Amino acid sequence: MSKQSRKITILNAASGIVSDKGIFNLTLEAVAKEAGISKGGLLYHFPSKEALVKGMVEHLAQNYQHKISDNVERDPLERGKWTRSFLNVTFNQGYPNKDMHAGLLAAKAVNPKLMAPLHDAYEKWQNNIENDGLDPIDATIIRLAADGIWLAELLEHYNIDDEKKKEVYKRLHEWIQDLYIKAEKKEKDSN
Repeated sequence: MSKQSRKITILNAASGIVSDKGIFNLTLEAVAKEAGISKGGLLYHFPSKEALVKGMVEHLAQNYQHKISDNVERDPLERGKWTRSFLNVTFNQGYPNKDMHAGLLAAKAVNPKLMAPLHDAYEKWQNNIENDGLDPIDATIIRLAADGIWLAELLEHYNIDDEKKKEVYKRLHEWIQDLYIKAEKKEKDSN
């Protein structure tokens, strides 16, 4: 097993423990056992519980950053590409292991400073969304709506059914298209 895949196995084990048993059951011993490795093997990759939690947050943030950037690069339309990409990734290309999001809860509980990779990512995303050629307030509201769905699923306080989620996505995507058309028309009229 490669060093990177071993790290992913460890991160998945840690996030599974947080998701299934709660943050306070996240111990290095429990993660090593769940991952099927020795504690020494775990410590080789993550020398402390804090490093493990930081690794969970970094992994999740990097995964989302990569997906959003890939979507932006493939988008043939310049205007609105960051907003479309953020919406698409949040609704349709989330992390395959939903438990990995539990690492965010662990970070908040263990040491809120461990959330820095996600804060940094959001700062970049928000800046890109506000400078995406669409109305920055509308684009921000769309981002916040996407975040609301994501957070509702993370915290399991309200999960909308799949059909309604598709309809919400469709409506937000249509909103982006309308903003695109308005911005293009405004630019054309000013020239």
